[in-house]
Parts: sequence; structure tokens; C-alpha cells
Amino acid sequence: MIPLQSKLENLEIPYSEVKSSMDQCGFVLGSNWDYDHGYFDRPLDGVNKVWLRIPFQVTTGSLEGEAVEANDSTRIIFGTPFILRHIYEEGIDQEGESGAFRSLVDQFQDPVDPDAPVEGRWVDIAWEQLQTLEHAVIH
Repeated sequence: MIPLQSKLENLEIPYSEVKSSMDQCGFVLGSNWDYDHGYFDRPLDGVNKVWLRIPFQVTTGSLEGEAVEANDSTRIIFGTPFILRHIYEEGIDQEGESGAFRSLVDQFQDPVDPDAPVEGRWVDIAWEQLQTLEHAVIH
């Protein structure tokens, strides 16, 4: 994990205002959100192993429902953005079970290393994406 300094850090803003900027810049609300916090994630590579992640806390209101809706009064404050890299086991899962039901329940394998070292080129790409997002959110 590599933390990145950002103009977004400690910025408090209505969730409804930032959500459209996030969508336009290729960020999605990570699946590990809760009513009072979450992460906006953007893959930096084509295989979803290197990510730019921006954490946030809900300061007013809450995030609700499967569609992750927030009322107009919901506000968030950004934490420190960071880059992370996941390493997955390549090839066939020798212990895997097959079947239609099993594939519905267990679609994704856990990373072998959820905090693998990040190569320098990803830092440059992340900086570019972060600056684009800062411009969209702040200006």
C-alpha cells in the first residue's frame, strides 16, 4: 500500500455532489462500504489487480440500501488516498468445487497477497488519475 497526498484529504462534501464526479472519473463505490464509511475504487490496470482507493467517512446522514443511496443531507469526508495491489493465484483452483450453485455463491477468489508491492509505474498512473479527480471534485 502506498499512501498519496491529495487535495481531497479532509475535504467534507455532500455525497450526492461527489458521486457523479467519481462515476465520470472511473471510480466505483467499493463493495466493502457500510452506512458510515466506504471506499471509492478505481482499477489502474486491465486485470483489476492494482487499485487507487479513496477512503471516506460519513459525517452527516448515512448510506443506505443495495443501490447505495444517500439523502441530500448525507455528507462525507475523505481520508488519505492510497494505491494497493492484489496478487491472485493464477490457473485452475485445484481444491475448487464446481456446479451452478457453487459459482453463484463463490464467484471470486481471495487474493494470495492483498497488499503486494506496487511498482513505480503504477504510482505515476495513480497520480494522474487522482489529479483528474481532484480537478473534477474541487473545481
